[in-house]
Amino acid sequence: MTTTTTATGTAVPSRPAGPSLRASLLLLAAVVTLWGAHWPIMKVGLAHVGPLWFNALRFLTGGLSLFLVVAVIGRLRVPPRRDWPLLLSVGLGQMMLFGVLVMYALRHVPAGRSAVLAYTTTLWVTPLSVLILGETVSRRKVLGTALGLAGIAVLFNPLTLDWSDRAVVVGNLILLLAALVWALCILHIRAYRGLSSTLELAPWQMLLAAVPVTGAALWIEGPHPGDGTLTFFLVAAYAGPLATGFCFWAVNQLTARLPAATFSNAMLAVPVSGILFSAAALGDLPSGPVLLGMGIILAGMATVVAAERR
Repeated sequence: MTTTTTATGTAVPSRPAGPSLRASLLLLAAVVTLWGAHWPIMKVGLAHVGPLWFNALRFLTGGLSLFLVVAVIGRLRVPPRRDWPLLLSVGLGQMMLFGVLVMYALRHVPAGRSAVLAYTTTLWVTPLSVLILGETVSRRKVLGTALGLAGIAVLFNPLTLDWSDRAVVVGNLILLLAALVWALCILHIRAYRGLSSTLELAPWQMLLAAVPVTGAALWIEGPHPGDGTLTFFLVAAYAGPLATGFCFWAVNQLTARLPAATFSNAMLAVPVSGILFSAAALGDLPSGPVLLGMGIILAGMATVVAAERR
């Protein structure tokens, strides 16, 4: 970790040199693909394991895989005290709380719609990044954000929601709450200057998320996770090392490197990917309005990426 010296002569930690925009976009494409496919996989997984055990297993296996990687490259260490606020924010907020809220909502909300609502972080991140972090948003980014939100509105389409079904309504509200939780974590990651890299912190953050979720799973759902079928093990293998271990590290890496508004807009590609994978895997074919909303979101993303290149 390098340091920079302020005008007063005080040495403060600085961010390590980040990857190029091209490398960031490739990493983002991997996250969009893996997390998009994860939505129908989570839906399938809920038929074989409870929501608490699902999250406990993905954090335990994802964290274990990252501990092995960090140990092999010789960077495994206990996070210093300066990094504890980020450890708590990401571990308990972005990972534990967001994951549990999403899994409970998925029991009552279709996978495609859940993906759309869970990634409405732009509703919170873009204005808060300007007000709290003082980030500047160009006209192109404002246009891209507006297009992305318009696409979300088309995809969500509250007129199609059964407002008489309390479970469905509560499930949709839970997903919006999950989006707010993630947005606050994005702002914290952007604002905080820690001593450890995202890779060094990720396994400890997952361990922190896994402990309370595993305890809750034992208490509420019982001591036997899953039904032992091949599908259960395949879902767990994908959800842990790939969709949790790799993707959470990649997302926090991108959060630290890209402006908050840019990152939150780019993540709107995940619900688009989730809808496509849900259609392929679960037969939930997108309607005309859904295709229109996806097209608008992609146009907004292209606008934001073009602004970032400038």
